[in-house]
Amino acid sequence: MKNYLIEESTREEYDLVDNGIVEYNLSKVPFTKEHSSISINRVIKDLNGDALAGINSQLYFSNCLHVDVLWVKEEYRKEGYGSVLLNEVEKIAKEKGCNLIHLDTFDFQAKDFYLKHGYEVFGILDDYPMEHKRYYMKKNI
Repeated sequence: MKNYLIEESTREEYDLVDNGIVEYNLSKVPFTKEHSSISINRVIKDLNGDALAGINSQLYFSNCLHVDVLWVKEEYRKEGYGSVLLNEVEKIAKEKGCNLIHLDTFDFQAKDFYLKHGYEVFGILDDYPMEHKRYYMKKNI
C-alpha cells in the first residue's frame, strides 16, 4: 500500500462506511423484512412530561434485537421502570418474530438486573474500563 491519507471522517464519509457494511451484510444474509432494521425505543414520563426512564434498541436481521441503552433516572431506580421498559421491547420484538436479544453492561451497571430477567453472560471483557468488566449478555425468546 502506497500513497494514502488518513483523515477524520466527515458525516458523509461516516454514512458511506456504514452503508458499505450494510450492503455487504445484505449480500451475505438477506433480510426477510421490508426494513433491514427497526428501532424499538420507549420512554417513561411523569405527568409533567419529564423523562424518568428510557430504552433504545434495534431489531435487525429480522430476528435479533440489540438493546443499546436502558436508563432510569437515579432517584427512580429500584421502582420497576427498567423492568417495564425491558418487558415492553421484548414483547414488541417477539411479536415481530425476534428470537434472540443481546446487550452489554458493565460490572457497575445492571448485570444482576439482566440475569434476573433471564439473560445469560456469553462473554466478558476484563479491564474495560480499567479495573472493571464489560459483560455481553443474551436471551433467547
